[in-house]
Amino acid sequence: MLPRSSHRLNRLNRRTALAAALATAAASLAARRLSAQDDPGDALNVSTTGWQTDFSKHSVPLSEFRSGGPPRDGIPPIDAPTYVSQADADAWLAPEEPVIAVALEQPDGSVAARAYPLQILLWHEIVNDTLGETPVAVTFCPLCYTAIAYDRRLDPDGTVYDFGATGNLRHSDLVMWDRQTESWWQQFSGEAIVGELTGSRLTFLPAQIVSWESFKQTYPEGDVLSRETGFSRPYGSNPYPGYDDVDSKPFLFDGAADDRLPPMERVVGVVLGDQGVAYPFPALQETRVIDDTVDETDLVVLWAPGVNSAVDTQEVVEGRDIGQAGVFRRDLDGRALTLAAGPGDDFTDEETGSTWSVSGLATDGELAGARLSPLPHTVVFWFAWAAFQPQGHLWQPAS
Repeated sequence: MLPRSSHRLNRLNRRTALAAALATAAASLAARRLSAQDDPGDALNVSTTGWQTDFSKHSVPLSEFRSGGPPRDGIPPIDAPTYVSQADADAWLAPEEPVIAVALEQPDGSVAARAYPLQILLWHEIVNDTLGETPVAVTFCPLCYTAIAYDRRLDPDGTVYDFGATGNLRHSDLVMWDRQTESWWQQFSGEAIVGELTGSRLTFLPAQIVSWESFKQTYPEGDVLSRETGFSRPYGSNPYPGYDDVDSKPFLFDGAADDRLPPMERVVGVVLGDQGVAYPFPALQETRVIDDTVDETDLVVLWAPGVNSAVDTQEVVEGRDIGQAGVFRRDLDGRALTLAAGPGDDFTDEETGSTWSVSGLATDGELAGARLSPLPHTVVFWFAWAAFQPQGHLWQPAS
C-alpha cells in the first residue's frame, strides 16, 4: 500500500494534468475562434447540422454562403422523372412558354431530345435524369435565371452522382450537393467547392431556353418532362413574381456591383477555355446575330422573340416576351457560314440561302435538315455573371 502522501501526490498530478489539458483545449478553441475572426474565409454562417461534408476542404471562402431559407432539399429535386408526349404536353404548355431543351447526339447519329418546362423547374431546380445513354443533371436557378445541364459523371466510367439543393446560396446562385460524398457544388460553374470532391468539375452539356413551340418544331420526336413528379406543386404559377424587373435587386446578393449593366439585365454567357464573354440581351434584340471568336472558336449568337419570362408575372404563361438565344459554331462540316436575320424570326446564311431557326436547325433551302453544333452557354442575370466571371469580357459593338 502506498503511503498517504503518495496518494495526495497522485491526486495532485492528475489534477495538474487535467488542468493542463483543459488549458490546452481552451487555448486551441480560442485560437480557432481567433483564426475564424482573423480569416473570414473560415467562418461558415450556415447550419452544418446533419451534414457529413468535409468542411476542411473548400476552394472558396466559407463566409460567402448564405441560407436561402428552405433546408436541404426543401426545394426537392426530381429523382424519378417521367415523361409525356408532345401532344399530351400541349394540354398544359402554351406555345410561348419557356422550356429547357437538352439534345444529345447518340452513338448511332440520332439525337435524343427532351424538354424540361420552367414551370416545373421553378419548383424543383434539379432533375436527375438519363437522356439516351447519358446520365444528366438539368438545373435551373430562378434567382440567376441560369439553365444549365451537366453530365452526372466526372469520367465516362465513373460514379453517377445524384444531386440535390443544399438550401444555401453563393452569390445568389444555387449550391447543389451530391448524395454520394455530400460535397457542395456551384450550379453556375459545375465545380465542387466544398467537401471531398473540391476542385472537381462536371462537364457542361448544351442546354437552351426556347419556346415550347420552337422545341416542337426543332425536335418533333422529343418528349417532355411530366408534371406527375410525385410532389404537389402549383405548376404554371411563379413563386417569384416581378423578380426580373430590371430595376429590382438580386436576392441575398451582397457582392460588388458592376455598373456597366443593370444587375437584372440578361446576358448570354459563354465560357470557352479560360475566356468568358457576355452578350447583352438589348444588343442581341437589336442585331439578332452576333459573330465572334472566343478561345479560337468561331461562333454565332442568335436571338429571336417568342419566349415568356418565367419570373415576371404570377402565371408563367403571362410573362413578358424576353426572347430566346442560342450559341453555335459558325462552321458546318468544315464550311464557314455567315448568318443574317430574316426572314421573319428566322435566319439566312449568305453562302447557300438556307433558312435557319434560333435552335440552329436549317428548315429550308439547300442545307435543310442540317444542324449547327451547339456550344454550352447560359442566359443569366448580369449581376451573377459579373460575380462569377469578374475577368470576363462584356461584348460591345464595334465603334
